[in-house]
Amino acid sequence: MGGDRDPVTRIRTAPSTVIATVLGVGLPLAFLGVFFAWPVAAMIGRGFADGLGGFAEVFARPRTVRLIGLTLAQAALASVICVVLGLPVAHVLYRLAFRGRALVRALVILPFVLPTVVVGVAFRTLLRGTPLDGTFAAILLALVFFNIAVVVRTVGSAWEGLDPRQEDAARVLGASPARVFLTITLPRLGPSIAAAASIVFLFCATAFGVVLVLGGTKFGTIETEIYLLTTQFLDLRAASVLSVTQLVIVVALLAVVGRVRGGTQRRAAIARRARRTDAPAIVAAIVVTAALAVPVIALVERSLRTTTGYGFTNYALLAGTGSRNALVVPVWVALGNSLTTAVQATLIAVVVGLAAALVLSRSPRRPIARRALAAFDGALLLPLGVSAVTVGFGFLITLNQPPFDLRSSPVLVPIAQALVALPLVVRTVLPVLRSIDPRLRESAAVLGAAPWRVLRDVDLAVVARPVLAASGFAFAVALGEFGATSFLARPDRPTLPVVIFRLIGLPGGDNFGMALAASVVLAGVTVAVIALVERLRVDTVGAF
Repeated sequence: MGGDRDPVTRIRTAPSTVIATVLGVGLPLAFLGVFFAWPVAAMIGRGFADGLGGFAEVFARPRTVRLIGLTLAQAALASVICVVLGLPVAHVLYRLAFRGRALVRALVILPFVLPTVVVGVAFRTLLRGTPLDGTFAAILLALVFFNIAVVVRTVGSAWEGLDPRQEDAARVLGASPARVFLTITLPRLGPSIAAAASIVFLFCATAFGVVLVLGGTKFGTIETEIYLLTTQFLDLRAASVLSVTQLVIVVALLAVVGRVRGGTQRRAAIARRARRTDAPAIVAAIVVTAALAVPVIALVERSLRTTTGYGFTNYALLAGTGSRNALVVPVWVALGNSLTTAVQATLIAVVVGLAAALVLSRSPRRPIARRALAAFDGALLLPLGVSAVTVGFGFLITLNQPPFDLRSSPVLVPIAQALVALPLVVRTVLPVLRSIDPRLRESAAVLGAAPWRVLRDVDLAVVARPVLAASGFAFAVALGEFGATSFLARPDRPTLPVVIFRLIGLPGGDNFGMALAASVVLAGVTVAVIALVERLRVDTVGAF
């Protein structure tokens, strides 16, 4: 009878639980609907405004065909290079035991968390005056630098969980190290390698800040062309057509990632001492790790260089607005703007992401509910794949009339940054929530705890540190976000990445030195945040 239901049943059916579920689904869906689906749908609609004739006209332009070819070529080449260079590094960092392994892992992953504008400025500084300056190769090197951590982390995590007994048995039977790797290890790593390569291809195909800083208009991509068509040529129709084209590519890539990702069961981490046969991988890992440090060292060194030697002159100039008043506000004010908007974006992303993760962590019994949750989970990942430039462009053509006229609102930039950070928050918190033993909730219910108290004392208590880590990830992403912010930041409230791009666009006088110093400051703040995150982060599935 209804009055005799046990506490476990009550916790599943109580009105407060139903309300929490509705809010956990409704809040994220409303946020994504207004600030993601609507702008993207409007962008698609504008692209089809003239029917297929608009697409035919844009694709008939030689520049369009060349840019699409460059986009796909650079993404494919960077993916292959990242896999080739990342595999030996993943082997050394995730299969071999040695002192300082955690530190080296952090150093290898560090480039991935650096703001894209900082990476672009670092490579522009490193290659300045060399034959590679302003070339396609420069962009390719920067993309590999930025994304090799994806391969190392994704493949390394899978490699660490492989049972080594199959390799050991083959080795005892006389198989050479190369044959063991090619016939046993590589096939088992296949899904993780394919997933990593697909993710790198996705990130490279939608790269913006690095390409814009290093390639300009000569080696542009679909992403940079959308920016130029919108901000310089006011050709919104062509920009919409290219946005639709990019969206099709991104959706196809996300489908590929979804099909190939996973497949490796995690086991207890097994690390062994290095053998003589590991020497080639160790040498390759040392070379790659050292190469990753070179652009950062060059950036710091060049920021300290002045006409009279080394000093902090470029940093002192950050209190001004640059030569020929290149900036509307001083650089330190822009840093304050970046910190403020990053805090606001983090709050939005954490509130929405935590609500979504709490719902996704549940395991409904009905198949239709499980399919609905899977669809909900996929929708939350879309902002990570759809380019920030496309989102920023969509904001311009939708959020310009009541009741969502936010063109002059300071909250527009934090919302755009929160969209980019939201999937990372969900991916960081969700594995921890799913690892909670359901019996803890059931025991609390048996002891008479109300559903809201079960949520507070079980779920939120366990996930407190991961939420702090997710907040750090979201803050770092928002701090360095440039794609959508370049569209939306007001001239009197620029963020630091926008200011850095402005300074390198007017390199006369002290501007370039100021850009270098500002890049070091932005990188330093980002690294400090990520270092704090690493101290808080629990050992869960990576945010990649």
